[in-house]
Amino acid sequence: MIQVRWKDGMPAEVLELTRALVAALPVPVLVNDRVDIALAAEAAGAHLGWDDPPLEALRPHVPAGFLLGLSIGSEEEATRAFGLGADYWSVGPCFGTTNKADAGQALGPEGFAALVGRKPEGTPVVGIGGITAHNAASIVSAGAVGVAVIGAVLGAADPESAARTLSLTLGSQPA
Repeated sequence: MIQVRWKDGMPAEVLELTRALVAALPVPVLVNDRVDIALAAEAAGAHLGWDDPPLEALRPHVPAGFLLGLSIGSEEEATRAFGLGADYWSVGPCFGTTNKADAGQALGPEGFAALVGRKPEGTPVVGIGGITAHNAASIVSAGAVGVAVIGAVLGAADPESAARTLSLTLGSQPA
């Protein structure tokens, strides 16, 4: 999956980018925070935080199969999210990150595993925050079905090689 996360982008620019990605990529595209843009671009879904419109209020207004994911960073958020029907949880930050100033304290694999244990049955969990090729396997071993990365790929001298290395690292891990 690819998530469009362009917090300060003008809505028309975010929409244009999302449409281009949806048309060009063979993988699902999600939009961070903006369900309206995701719907207009015919994206696969949207990722929501706790400051966004509530998932339970949005669910009746999106088509069947439209993914709605939710950020979880604490036991309190896991408790609040339990019955909301998110299609997946994004749990983190797993490790220290500079890509999100308000990410909170790093959970580490143990803290991540504790929050995974609070999810509803059948809800996939993705690890996020400070994920690299060196630590991704520990998060998958702690219960993640996958990981989300920014810096490990976009901050690399060779982003394509970094993405391939991360993919190969995770490909050898049990899910």
